[in-house]
Amino acid sequence: MKDYTININGNQYAVSVHNAEDSSATVTVNGTEFQVEHQNVTAKKSAANKVTKTITPSAAPVAATTAAAPAPANAAGRVISSPLPGTILSINVKEGDTVKAGDRLLLLEAMKMENNIDADKDGVVTKVHVQTGDSVLEGAALVTLQ
Repeated sequence: MKDYTININGNQYAVSVHNAEDSSATVTVNGTEFQVEHQNVTAKKSAANKVTKTITPSAAPVAATTAAAPAPANAAGRVISSPLPGTILSINVKEGDTVKAGDRLLLLEAMKMENNIDADKDGVVTKVHVQTGDSVLEGAALVTLQ
């Protein structure tokens, strides 16, 4: 296992890489596990007989399966996204619920603080993308309103 601290667009992520194989790996990002695919891996031996791997990013998106996936584009509704990385403490709505602007949709814990995630408009909840206890990254889809 290799541990890294990575900065992406000003956001810091704790990353651990486990079980890296030919074209896939298990990666933990801020406590959330992902199965990812990578391409163009080459192995080299350095003078100290250590094997180093160079991963060349491809233009294709990396496959990941988790509640922390970025918010999908959705023409059928407004996706409420996580404003910062954290853990879902409670969910106050379910699919089919009618909400008004300002109603609390869920409670997100981030950096030891509780953050209310509220509806930004009146609507009907068409999809709840997370469950209580899920770890989410910034930009992850939480709830879709119609």
